[in-house]
Amino acid sequence: MSPQRTVLDFLLREWLLLSVTAAMAATSLYLGRMPTFSREDLEILFILATLFVVVKGLEKSNLLLRLSQRFARGRLLPLKLVGLSFFLSMVITNDVALLVIVPLTLAHGRRDRDLLVILEALAVNAGSALTPIGNPQNLFIFWHYGLDIRTFITAIAPFSLMFLVILGLAGLLLGMRTRPLARQEPSSCQPVRPTAVAYIVLLLAIILVILRQLPTQAGIIILVLALLIDRRCLRIDYILLLTLACFFGLAENIKHMLAASIAHSEHVFLFSALASQVISNVPAALLFGRFTDNWHALLWGTSTGGFGSLVGSLANLIAYRLYITDVTTDNPAAFAARFTILGYLAFFAALGLYFALRP
Repeated sequence: MSPQRTVLDFLLREWLLLSVTAAMAATSLYLGRMPTFSREDLEILFILATLFVVVKGLEKSNLLLRLSQRFARGRLLPLKLVGLSFFLSMVITNDVALLVIVPLTLAHGRRDRDLLVILEALAVNAGSALTPIGNPQNLFIFWHYGLDIRTFITAIAPFSLMFLVILGLAGLLLGMRTRPLARQEPSSCQPVRPTAVAYIVLLLAIILVILRQLPTQAGIIILVLALLIDRRCLRIDYILLLTLACFFGLAENIKHMLAASIAHSEHVFLFSALASQVISNVPAALLFGRFTDNWHALLWGTSTGGFGSLVGSLANLIAYRLYITDVTTDNPAAFAARFTILGYLAFFAALGLYFALRP
């Protein structure tokens, strides 16, 4: 392969990292300062890195492939996977749910796996919105505003329930279509390695860290144990982590650029939903949470903002990265285009629901 072709392939595959890096550099030049990273930013990146390592260990143990061969069967497979994505995200966060479900989907090898991965990404964004532990921005809003669990769930329930129905119907219709497998399942599956049990325990441990039941420092122990079990688990997606770090830097710059106008704005819902399209909904929640007491609008805005663009939420980025880096997939541009179209259909549906329910 020629060097020119190699460079072009890199630009097409890593356009998101390059775009965010350029935006962060441009805003830094405008402000005349480099962005600073808070302790919370670094903790989130560290926890995510630890989570990626543990999930990679589960993948290398052959557990995910074995589960896919047992669970991913039947014509209604899309409905089962979309539903599992929705409900699992409520408990183990949208990011973890995708890290578990998408590899199962890709391992099955369906021809319509691109649409199925997109529906799964939409499902985890909708399902995780229903609980305070479903995603990082919900946890921030829940604790920052001192909410009780009943008030929180009641406020966002219409959002999640509407998309449960819509995505359930989409999964059902997709499952009813005749879609031969892109590749046949192996006649004899690889045995599950004994390390799978250890990685399941480590996964539960990192979930407790995410839920703040264990200190962040416990992630160091998890990393050490994972390294002792199998060094191959360190082969994670470092490009995604670097992209997220650049997102944090970009969000910090935007905060300094827009702080004055945000402080006097009453359009929290629209501003947070639209800002999420550029800086992701977690930084948007952290940004607008400094300037408003309207937690209800912020919760709906960041939940809605998770739809739309690939950068609307971390879950979208994870789904995109898992899909384009899988050996069985190709044409990342087509996948990104389909993701964006379906994502913005969900985005505008959520906008309509919010204004329809607003007193």
